[in-house]
Amino acid sequence: MASSSTSLVLLTIALLISSFMVASAGNFNQDFKITWGDGRANILNDGQLLTLSLDKASGSGFESQNEYLFGKIDMQLKLVAGNSAGTVTAYYLKSEGSTWDEIDFEFLGNLSGDPYILHTNIFSQGKGNREQQFYLWFDPTADFHTYSILWNPQRIVFSVDGTPIREFKNQESKGVPFLKSQAMRIHSSLWNADDWATRGGLVKTDWSAAPFTASYRNFNAEACIWSSGASSCSSTTTNNGDWLSHELDSTSQERMRWVQNNYMIYNYCADVKRFPQGLPVECSTS
Repeated sequence: MASSSTSLVLLTIALLISSFMVASAGNFNQDFKITWGDGRANILNDGQLLTLSLDKASGSGFESQNEYLFGKIDMQLKLVAGNSAGTVTAYYLKSEGSTWDEIDFEFLGNLSGDPYILHTNIFSQGKGNREQQFYLWFDPTADFHTYSILWNPQRIVFSVDGTPIREFKNQESKGVPFLKSQAMRIHSSLWNADDWATRGGLVKTDWSAAPFTASYRNFNAEACIWSSGASSCSSTTTNNGDWLSHELDSTSQERMRWVQNNYMIYNYCADVKRFPQGLPVECSTS
């Protein structure tokens, strides 16, 4: 009987912990607001699912209620299926103003059977031109996959399903501005970019396949919320999380090299024709 009672207590504790974890996960009704699309963006399933759609008249988009200054942001996406040529699904962090900071995931659609291109970029003080592009090692339209941005004072890391694909280190000591003083909101949008998105604009959007839909779930942010000029993270406490000082260990670096060796299709740091006066300063380090 004692064993049975113990099992019941443990089960109750496990259920309580489980319910707390669910409650503490992101809810689109609470964490985001739809910003455009005239009904083409929808929050469903009691805030657990968000969908964006695109037709010939308009795309759609949303943004976070909170601004963040450093954090680890996770979002699961399922991209537009079928002939997605001409469409772009963008998921990014961005500050306001003319010298804005920005961290980009952009998913460039393609003809049925051809792979999506994952386009990444980083803007610091309004300057971008730091593109790296990848194919994915799975079909991003068949199921949800997790796309993550780790942003701390030392580095920015892009990850897919927990595998790092790109790292941008703080190199202020070399005169490279780093993203450290401007709070950013999370944004996402689905829009028509058939003037450039697929094969440089040669392939146009097939509107007979519309509406196009992308889906989002399982948002999670371990992050410093910026509000009224102050951060929710305190430098005097130790409960800010490992992400604030996280760096890639040797295993993670090896996994990132595997992705870059096998799936990277463009790297601005290797484009000597684009930068005839010399590659950007940050490209000189490994």
